[in-house]
Amino acid sequence: MSTIELTRFRATRADALLAARPAMLADFRADRAGFLGATLVRLPGDEWLDIVEWRSPADFAASRAKGANLPGIRAFFEAIDDLLSSEEGISA
Repeated sequence: MSTIELTRFRATRADALLAARPAMLADFRADRAGFLGATLVRLPGDEWLDIVEWRSPADFAASRAKGANLPGIRAFFEAIDDLLSSEEGISA
């Protein structure tokens, strides 16, 4: 079982968000222990859902503590206008 991070947000600049995504994923792969993968889902309007899979709750917590510590991650986060919700669960 793995830890699943569900983050829903609003981003009105889809082009900036999508342009920043590859570098953000590369930074996560290089810097975040336990990062297993991510899927970005475009919802109606300017809302998005980011589904991120982590090896464990501890890996997810360690990643959160690092925040936007690398340029690719920072650029992706800066393209987000509003955080709408954030949840954590365990895959079944």
